[in-house]
Amino acid sequence: MIRVLVCDDQALIRTGFATIIDAQPDLEVVGECDDGVDAVEQARRLNPDVVVMDVRMPGMDGIEATRRLAGAEVAQPVKVLVVTTFNIDEYVYRALRAGASGFLLKDAPPAHLLQGIRTVAAGAALLAPEVTRQLIGRYAQRIRPADDVPGDMPLTARELEVLRLIANGLSNSEIADTLVISHETVKTYVSRILAKLGLRDRVQAVVYAYRRGLVT
Repeated sequence: MIRVLVCDDQALIRTGFATIIDAQPDLEVVGECDDGVDAVEQARRLNPDVVVMDVRMPGMDGIEATRRLAGAEVAQPVKVLVVTTFNIDEYVYRALRAGASGFLLKDAPPAHLLQGIRTVAAGAALLAPEVTRQLIGRYAQRIRPADDVPGDMPLTARELEVLRLIANGLSNSEIADTLVISHETVKTYVSRILAKLGLRDRVQAVVYAYRRGLVT
């Protein structure tokens, strides 16, 4: 059973999410909250597997709450699935840097939300290729290489090529087709890239690539 905490300041959306999630045999809503402070407090107390997190909320917003939940504010880091809308997509990059395991759009079909929760709970990143292109790609010009990103690049030429394709929003299947290699080989490259760079998932790989200026 995957334990889920739903955090959204709009009661209708929050209740809708909770109803959809609770109807699934493998998912259970253990709590609901309407601001970031309550999200952190409830996460400490309830130990959910996944927090479905809104971004724009009164008081502590979802980005700061995500930073605390994914960091040292709780005994164990909590996986956060950020749910956003196009009119606040400038927050997506900040949410990913804060430690979110993935994000969805609020107008996504219910099945996408449910699959997203399961994906994040399983330890994978949820970074839909089409959303990556539309959101992160749109703000590429705002992201500059940062001093806190290690200067050494321990990747091989092919691994670097795969990283660039990941950052451009390609799925494993699309990368396999582009490079004319097998899907399993792509998975191996992705695992090596994450291990060498000390990254948690594909989301962090995208952020890393933009911060290193590998994608323009």
